[in-house]
Amino acid sequence: MPYDVTFTRLETQALFDLKGRREAVQEWAGEALPACPDQPNSKTEAGGATLMFIGPDHWLLRADLAREAALEATLRPAEAPPEMSIVRVSDTLAFFRVIGPEASEILAIACPMDLHESRFGPDTASFTEAFGIKALVTRCEGGFEVGVEQSFGPMMLDCLTRASC
Repeated sequence: MPYDVTFTRLETQALFDLKGRREAVQEWAGEALPACPDQPNSKTEAGGATLMFIGPDHWLLRADLAREAALEATLRPAEAPPEMSIVRVSDTLAFFRVIGPEASEILAIACPMDLHESRFGPDTASFTEAFGIKALVTRCEGGFEVGVEQSFGPMMLDCLTRASC
């Protein structure tokens, strides 16, 4: 019996990998970033951008690809101070949106992490695995978004198709 779920591959997203102390990142980036999340594996959103706290002194900024050039001009990766690293990684991840009343069931098949809303709320973002592939999982309205290495995009699409049947 097929699951009541819809999944789509999203357009390429603007992504920037930032490493450095929270204070240094905030001071350098200024208004270009949403407020830095307080808790590991969490995210904040503002002005169409999402900032995810994905590891100790490690952040991932995500926005529409149309904003990539403006973000790069503001973040100035080549001029970042030595205690920071800012790298544009937009072409590294393929994102899929999995939505519908049974999106949780599909992610339960794909992912070993407890994604129940009481444990994995709307402000959560975490790397885990999906169908055995390293994946960035976040909640979105009506379900989840899953980001995998670009080269695994076709495989993820196939796995989602098979799991939803």
